[in-house]
Amino acid sequence: MEKRKLMKRAMMLLCAALLLCTWGITAPNTAAAAPAFAKGADISWVAGLEAQGQTWKDKNGKQKDILQILRDDYQINSVRIRVWVNPNMSDYKNGYLNAEKAANLAARAKNLGMSVMLTLHYSDSWADPGQQTKPYAWQNFNFTQLMDAVWSHTVYVMNTMKNKGVTPDWVQIGNETSDGMLWPDGRASQGGMKNYAWLVNTGNNAVKSVSSSTRTIVHLASGHDSALFEWNIGGLIANGATFDMVAMSLYPSTSDWQTKVTQAVANANNIITKYNKDVIVSEIGLEYNQAATTKSFIADIKQKIRSLPNSRGKGVFYWEPEAPPGYNGGYNKGAWGTDGKPTQALEGFLN
Repeated sequence: MEKRKLMKRAMMLLCAALLLCTWGITAPNTAAAAPAFAKGADISWVAGLEAQGQTWKDKNGKQKDILQILRDDYQINSVRIRVWVNPNMSDYKNGYLNAEKAANLAARAKNLGMSVMLTLHYSDSWADPGQQTKPYAWQNFNFTQLMDAVWSHTVYVMNTMKNKGVTPDWVQIGNETSDGMLWPDGRASQGGMKNYAWLVNTGNNAVKSVSSSTRTIVHLASGHDSALFEWNIGGLIANGATFDMVAMSLYPSTSDWQTKVTQAVANANNIITKYNKDVIVSEIGLEYNQAATTKSFIADIKQKIRSLPNSRGKGVFYWEPEAPPGYNGGYNKGAWGTDGKPTQALEGFLN
């Protein structure tokens, strides 16, 4: 009985998306053409850093808007921005973004001609392979209510963006969902693979109800781990999940980055061949004080992802290059040095 109810709910949500598209209520809003290959940066910390008085210099020591530096000096054509459900906004200066704050940042990027990727953390704080905690307000929901909440929140975020003049080119349905999302209900390794698939479907259909051309993404960590991707993406597809692309994170060390790139590219080829999905690398990073190695890493993975068969590799995003050394408790994979000027790392994106 419960299974039939859930299936009925999933069909109702899908039908709602199709009706919206048919009636023209919101679906005609479509994303502008995304770049053939995204050279991107996650900029989610920008607003919080600016609230703390942070400024940025270009390589010549001239203070400028960080987004303009990224675009003009390093050919960054796309940005990635995360959205939490109901974050503690007293921590805004440490980078917590709700839908409104994220939309303001997205509009800044869009006004500079940059494409936008949203990362929906279905949580009030960080969602990653080690934690996929339900938002506080959703803690006591049954699974039907949880799907409804995912639908409502996703539509709300998309419409908040739309009201700021932004139609995202890509939306991640979750962040690094290597073991599913919204635990325990959607924890894939503990019997929740079907629930995980239905949650992905719900997010996908909600995005499409607002913008039919926005591409939806399932994003996993450990891009070098082909077995993980086969288990997760294969499991989603076997359980009927609908989404457009697969994204990966890759955080190698200075000693193994070449091996990890080779493994990630092999994994990407496998995803394309086995699942017929485009691939995008939505997070990479290396230590800020190893800038020459980071430049080589970026250039190498960029070239190899762009060279995937039939242009199925869609881009590479660096995670938070604007972060100063040691930011937010010790993040050291930014691309600006202690002198306030960029390192050579992002030169790997040039040409």
